[in-house]
Amino acid sequence: MHATSATPATAEARPPRQRIQRRPVHGVLLLDKPLGLSSNDALQKVKWLLRAEKAGHTGTLDPLATGLLPLCFGAATKFSQVSLDADKAYEATLRLGQTSSTGDAEGQILRERPVSLTRAQIEAACTAFTGEIEQVPPMHSALKHEGKALYEYARAGQVIERAARRVRIHAIDILDWQHEVLKIAVRCSKGTYIRTLAEDLGEHLGCGAHLSALRRTASGPVQLRDAISLDALAAMSETERESMLRPPDCLLEEWPSLRLDADDTAKFLNGMRRRVSAADAPHVRVYGPQARALLGSASIQAGELIPGRLLSPQEVQSLLSA
Repeated sequence: MHATSATPATAEARPPRQRIQRRPVHGVLLLDKPLGLSSNDALQKVKWLLRAEKAGHTGTLDPLATGLLPLCFGAATKFSQVSLDADKAYEATLRLGQTSSTGDAEGQILRERPVSLTRAQIEAACTAFTGEIEQVPPMHSALKHEGKALYEYARAGQVIERAARRVRIHAIDILDWQHEVLKIAVRCSKGTYIRTLAEDLGEHLGCGAHLSALRRTASGPVQLRDAISLDALAAMSETERESMLRPPDCLLEEWPSLRLDADDTAKFLNGMRRRVSAADAPHVRVYGPQARALLGSASIQAGELIPGRLLSPQEVQSLLSA
């Protein structure tokens, strides 16, 4: 007969893992994401610091990129798609004269060419890529093919054929140029790959290039200057962290607003359409009678207010009492 082995003393002495008491938290936190951290890892760290029940980010920022990452909590998660669809702004540093296997500083250098350029040539190249352009998504991206991210195929040495996509570059401004290092500011539509833009600019200039650093400075109406670092957030008290949350409608500031009376508020929150004396608009933010009573999003067609994403009465009350 075999004796039952005893539980090791070290296991008995281990203290029970403390369970975090989650709570409803509503709002948007503008994080200055650090280098080397994935967007999801950053989200989970902030979610833990706030003890939030429900959270989501507004589109991934590569681990090698830093800068603005709006994080949505509670009621604000209903509008994360708005930020995902918004125009973006970046500061990008290009290493001219070198192309890499990934299009950025993480890959192996594939080819080196001499750099002999004038500022006028660089300005002309920036102008050539301003406006509506076509981009082929890079293999080292999170874009899915048959359920798998393209970077998974790339790591396995496979190349998948990708169709070109139309994106819009609103502006490219030269911030600094020191022979082989070019720093630019880019304002663009959603879905623009700055890594691909760097490579395409390099080929247009005849010397090649890869992206050596990237920092997001804006997403729709929200700006990097209003963001907080993860270290600064961690050093705060819980009350101070909560004070960093912005109301969910900060993501909707570029939309026109409409205020309803108490009777229409109740009907709107039940998903009923209302007649309004306001101009037609594809997107509006809708409020109740109180100053901060965000009710949700809607559209106006032929004088009719059509509900979109709606907050629950409990969420509306939570924002009013915040």
